[in-house]
Amino acid sequence: MTDFQAIADRVEIEALRGEFTDAAMMRDRARLAALFTDDGVLRMPNIPVELVGPAQIRAGGERLQAQWEFFVQNTHPGTVQLDGDTATGRTYIQEIARTRDGRQGQNFAIYHDRYRRTGDGWKFAERVYEVRYLDTSPLAGSAPASTDASRDADASTFTGAASEARLQRTAAALRANNFAVEVLDDAAAARARVEELIPEGASVFTGASETLRASGIDADINGGGRYDAVKSRTLTMDRATGTRDIWRLIASPDVIVGSVAAVTETGSLVVASASGSQLPGYAGAAGHAIWIVGAQKVVPDLNAALHRVEVHCLPLESARAQAAYGRPSAANRVLILNAELEPGRGTVLLLREPIGF
Repeated sequence: MTDFQAIADRVEIEALRGEFTDAAMMRDRARLAALFTDDGVLRMPNIPVELVGPAQIRAGGERLQAQWEFFVQNTHPGTVQLDGDTATGRTYIQEIARTRDGRQGQNFAIYHDRYRRTGDGWKFAERVYEVRYLDTSPLAGSAPASTDASRDADASTFTGAASEARLQRTAAALRANNFAVEVLDDAAAARARVEELIPEGASVFTGASETLRASGIDADINGGGRYDAVKSRTLTMDRATGTRDIWRLIASPDVIVGSVAAVTETGSLVVASASGSQLPGYAGAAGHAIWIVGAQKVVPDLNAALHRVEVHCLPLESARAQAAYGRPSAANRVLILNAELEPGRGTVLLLREPIGF
């Protein structure tokens, strides 16, 4: 091996290690996983975690990432020992983090690495994480997006009302994504506003929603006689012979009304469903979609939104379904609405009070 080749290899391996930290900081788990060989291994004995292959490394990283409120990793150059198409090395790490359940601290660690030259350049064959120092004392600082004490206190339970600053930040992001947004005080205000938004005689379908039930909006629409209530109509139809007709009715009403499992401060809505009945209308088939969203459903990003579905919404909905139908629920279908193509087709009534799951 020429001296020039050795220098080139060292530069590429150092770039590989830097790419790992950048992907972790940017929460780009697909890019991070692609830095490993097909049989590459990421080991963290102190957790303990052992992930083999890019698919496991990506999935495991996403699970870990969903727990963070914030995470900062700094990488310091270590050693590289070249041996033809393989190499070994060490990378020195300093990290600070706080998780959504309140765990926090800083540490100094070492990655013990094995590298392998591939057709796509140098990749990790193995990374083994060794903690050398751990301090779990409370961190005095916070991420700029999470300076509200209410966010820090309530992130682990997903039940506390977001602060006014977070509600307004979320509303602004939704508007930038072509959603119409109104920030209202409470469910009573939302109930009155829904009546104003929906013209009398319109066909209206209500998605299954604890928010609609608790607010009285479900009863207003399906029992008030003001609208062509699609759900009431389908209850009179034969489900054995008319299933397709039922789905056509619920998929494209004039208006669909419901809620979401989470709304992100980056302007996305996340809906989980066992049957998927409300999803076509939400996604675009209904002429107008209206979502009533309690203040406790505001989360920082999509990772937190999916985590909320898994650890908060699904257990509550499963308990409700078990009591009502004798079987638990499931997040069989998950819809993420990042924007509306037609400005204002979707309206979000964002409440200052918590309501629903």
